[in-house]
Amino acid sequence: VVSTIMGFFGGYLLTKLLVLIFQNIPRRKANKFFTIGQAISAAANAFLHGAQDGQKFMGVFLLGVALAKGDASSTVFHIPIWLMLLSSVTMAVGTSIGGLRIIKSVGMDMVDLSVHEGFSADLGAATALLVTTVFGIPVSTTHTKTTAIMGVGLTKGANKVNWKIVSEMVLAWLLTFPGCGLIGFLMAKVFLMLFI
Repeated sequence: VVSTIMGFFGGYLLTKLLVLIFQNIPRRKANKFFTIGQAISAAANAFLHGAQDGQKFMGVFLLGVALAKGDASSTVFHIPIWLMLLSSVTMAVGTSIGGLRIIKSVGMDMVDLSVHEGFSADLGAATALLVTTVFGIPVSTTHTKTTAIMGVGLTKGANKVNWKIVSEMVLAWLLTFPGCGLIGFLMAKVFLMLFI
């Protein structure tokens, strides 16, 4: 919840601020700045995606490795390099396979973004992710980035945001928690019946 609020207001406020700062600068010149800025802020988002969601993947993989070795009582874990690389490759493959559809849905269908708005969304999300990472707060990078885009879209007016897509996403987010809890519970029951 923290990162979604931060992402939303970060995207909204940055867009308003950038419009104010660049109002007297020719669009072509400003767009060059925003294009370079968006490449840098996108790289920051990629890094922070690893700092947030990447850590969750490594935690699950590390737990699996420890349990596979029969080490259920260890309190200190060392993350090997191969596990970091495996997490990175897994995230990269997952993003490349499912990412295009999500990018189209969020970046084009939900809100149509211009160059400076894309930069604002990236920078707003990156800022929120950086703050939560520094303070050790685990958040969803997807939720943060999506709400930053919603905040940017809202600067153009509520009618510029496709609220049908927003409501579908929010419903999916809300159903994820009980759905994952139920699946985890059922899997634990199955494994307990099979192995104990």
